[in-house]
Amino acid sequence: MSLPAWLVALPLLAAGLSVVVPRCSVWTALFSASTTPFLVVCLGREIFFHGSIEIHVGGWQTPLGISLYADGLSTAMLGVTALVFSIITFYARPYFSGHAVARHFWPLWLFLWSALNALFLSADIFNLYVTLELLGLSAVALVALSQTGDSLTAAMRYLLVSLTGSLMYLMGVAFLYAANGTLSLKMLAIAGPASPSVVTAFALMAAGLMMKSALFPMHFWLPPAHANAPAPVSAVLSALVVKASFYILVRLWVMLFEPSIPAIAAQLLGILGMAAIIWGSVQALLAERLKLLVAYSTVAQIGYLFLVFPLSLLPQVGKTAWHGGLYFLFSHACAKSAVFLAAGTVIHTFGHDRINELHGIVRRLPVSMFAFGLAGVSLIGLPPSGGFIAKWLYLNASLSGGQWWWSVLIILGGLMSTAYIFRFFSRAFSHSEEIVGVRPAPRGMEWTAFTLALCSLILGLIPGSVIKMLEIGNPF
Repeated sequence: MSLPAWLVALPLLAAGLSVVVPRCSVWTALFSASTTPFLVVCLGREIFFHGSIEIHVGGWQTPLGISLYADGLSTAMLGVTALVFSIITFYARPYFSGHAVARHFWPLWLFLWSALNALFLSADIFNLYVTLELLGLSAVALVALSQTGDSLTAAMRYLLVSLTGSLMYLMGVAFLYAANGTLSLKMLAIAGPASPSVVTAFALMAAGLMMKSALFPMHFWLPPAHANAPAPVSAVLSALVVKASFYILVRLWVMLFEPSIPAIAAQLLGILGMAAIIWGSVQALLAERLKLLVAYSTVAQIGYLFLVFPLSLLPQVGKTAWHGGLYFLFSHACAKSAVFLAAGTVIHTFGHDRINELHGIVRRLPVSMFAFGLAGVSLIGLPPSGGFIAKWLYLNASLSGGQWWWSVLIILGGLMSTAYIFRFFSRAFSHSEEIVGVRPAPRGMEWTAFTLALCSLILGLIPGSVIKMLEIGNPF
């Protein structure tokens, strides 16, 4: 079996084993968390030295069979997925220790991982739909694991939004198939000139994917879902699940729609991103709970991703914009998962996350607060973090392309990020009487958050290697 196939099959088989033998589910998940990153490294090495690869499952050629395609972009997405999932898996072990829901968590967790890997490797628009649907269903079930009224309400809202977005995407698939007679991304890319069916397909697919990505004003489902889910689930939802829809939109934009869609569509996506940055940051400043603050921060950070579409159309700097947008995705995945894990440790220790009642918690959780601060450096966009590299590339594209107003927004968003992060820190580091009646935090929970935060800083030190990987297969 080929490496791409193993990346889908291994977590899927582990999920099945966790269902059949629940007592072994933790060790099965830890085995997957240890093995899958190694497989991604092997795939990355093969891609780096031999270029992009395409595997036809069962030997059936396109367009009859299912194909798995890996280039620099998809391999980078697999890499950040393996990194985040593996580290959070080690966090989830003590987090769910002794909880009855653990027997449901581990199969769903591994199934989610398998769906993400399959999505990043899919080479046709219908398989993208299938993996997107599997991803949404498993994510909804994970949100509901908290079994509180708020989490169940949030999960139901998430389910309805996810199904609506999937249906819109599927309608777009139907229009493209009717117009071109194929579902293969490669064959669609070389199809004839744009037709009204293609424009309609773009509108439907883009709307569905924006809904699933929680782009403003379709973000209403995200804050309650992320704030009320268990901490490991919140981390992976924010770091990866909402990014999967964005990844599909990028693939479709670059390969199919960019030549045939008017520039006003890209400007509209940028304007919605601008609104997301401002609205999400304001709501984060007003949030009363720590996880809700982090969830609204995700709404704002998603806005940065959609700035890539207007910036990518600027002459001579389009590729710089793509590199900036994707570098932002990678750094945000590490930083935001670290912040959510730190917030989960706060709740585990103190039993709540009400910001105004968290005075002086740094004395109890120094490692978690240090992790929160390191991750905040990347979210703000300060050197030497990955967030700084991403925003620097964005600023270069904006100023070199003559559209300076995006630069103003990027700087304003960084200042607002600073405000809501320091709003929490001002309480965490303030003087208070000794807090009593708290549970000790397992070291594994604190140090996993720190590891992810450190990864967001390391990304700022290796931009050349990451960008070189993104160029393999010339996805842009």
